[in-house]
Amino acid sequence: MCNLYSHTSNHTAITQLVMDIKRISSNIGNLEPQTGIFPDYEAPIVRNTPDGRELAKVRWGLPSSQKALYDAAAKRADKLREKGKPVDFETLLKMEPDSGTTNVRNIKTAAGKWNAHWNRWMGVENRCVVPFTSFSEFDNTSEDGKKKGDTWFAFDHSRPLAFFAGIWVGGWEGVRKVKTGIEKDMELFGFLTCEPNDVVGSIHMKAMPVILTTQAEIEMWLTAPKEEVISLQRPLPNGTLKIVSVGKKFDPPTV
Repeated sequence: MCNLYSHTSNHTAITQLVMDIKRISSNIGNLEPQTGIFPDYEAPIVRNTPDGRELAKVRWGLPSSQKALYDAAAKRADKLREKGKPVDFETLLKMEPDSGTTNVRNIKTAAGKWNAHWNRWMGVENRCVVPFTSFSEFDNTSEDGKKKGDTWFAFDHSRPLAFFAGIWVGGWEGVRKVKTGIEKDMELFGFLTCEPNDVVGSIHMKAMPVILTTQAEIEMWLTAPKEEVISLQRPLPNGTLKIVSVGKKFDPPTV
C-alpha cells in the first residue's frame, strides 16, 4: 500500500486542473513543498463541501472499521489478562488508538455488495482529489544485506502534478494516539487503490493508488454517482509511470 508520497506543486497548477474551486482554506498558506507526506500528516486536498469545492489541508488516514478496532482492543485485552491485570473492555475499546486507514481498496465485498464501512462516504459530498507529484512503495529486496527501501514513482523525472481519487470525512471523533486521548472534530482523508500496473507491480505486487490523469476523470470523480465512478478504480496502463528515485524517504531527494 502507498504510505508515503510527495507534493511539490502550487495553487495555480491545482486550480488549472481542478475546475470551479470556490475557496482556499486559510490553513493552506503558501502551500510549501512537501517532499515526504506520511500517514497522519496534514496534506492538501480539493474536496466537495456544501459551499462548493475547497482547497484545504486535511490529515491523512480515514477512520478504520469498527471490526478492526474491536479486534485490536481484544488483542490488547488478552495481553493484559495474560499479565494478570484487570480489564475494562468497554473503556479499552473506547480508547483504542486508530492511526487511520490511508488506502481504500475493498469498496465492494466479494459478493458484489457495497462495503458498509466505506459506502457511507462514497457519495459526492465526501469525494476529494489529492494532489501529488510522486509516490513511494517500499522495496523489501536487498543488496549486500541492506533493503533497497523506498522506490518513488512519477509520470517522468519532472514530476508533473497529478491526483489520487480520494475520500474525506469531517467531524470525526476518536483516539489517534494514546497520549493525546480522544480528539474531536477531526477532518481526515484517504485515497483509493487498485491492482498495480507493471511498473509499480515490479516493486509492490498488491496495489497502487487510483490516479486520475485527465481533467475529465477528475470531474467525473467529483461529480458522478458512485455506481459510475467505480470504473475509475483501475490501474494505469502498463508502461505508464517511471521510477524516479530509490532509497530515500523524501522526493525529490534532499542533498
